[in-house]
Amino acid sequence: MSMETLKELFAQSGLKFTTQRYLVYKAMTTARDHPSAEAVWRRVREAAPAISLDTVYRTLASLEQRGLVSRVPGAGEEGRFDGDVTPHHHLVCLSCGGIEDFTMPGAALDDLPPSVAAWGVPRDAQILVRGVCRACLGRMQAAKPQQNQRSHTK
Repeated sequence: MSMETLKELFAQSGLKFTTQRYLVYKAMTTARDHPSAEAVWRRVREAAPAISLDTVYRTLASLEQRGLVSRVPGAGEEGRFDGDVTPHHHLVCLSCGGIEDFTMPGAALDDLPPSVAAWGVPRDAQILVRGVCRACLGRMQAAKPQQNQRSHTK
């Protein structure tokens, strides 16, 4: 996205263009790991050493309020954010905290039942799948034989 396009996007969203907002937004749109505010702050500090963690939190909240980033629900106590605001869903590992995107047909706003329209006006919808990823399952399986060996030697 060109600088002019980004300035226009910010203006349309009611945001003044600042270097700090630009850096936070750029960090979010290039991240694929659904970073926390602290992780964004660490990344942005390379280009803007004086930026505070509070500024990153406030910037993320402002971008979220305007639909330019989203918060991943149910991703633990630490807030995690997503710079991809296209419709998609999330897989959250309860062991390592990893988050992955996925899509599936039949799970978009247009697919919601009529009762949702009676409720009000939904802005977005997503499915959140929480469980344990394959990498963590593999580590758990690898640790089991070691635990069994220790219990037999006692």
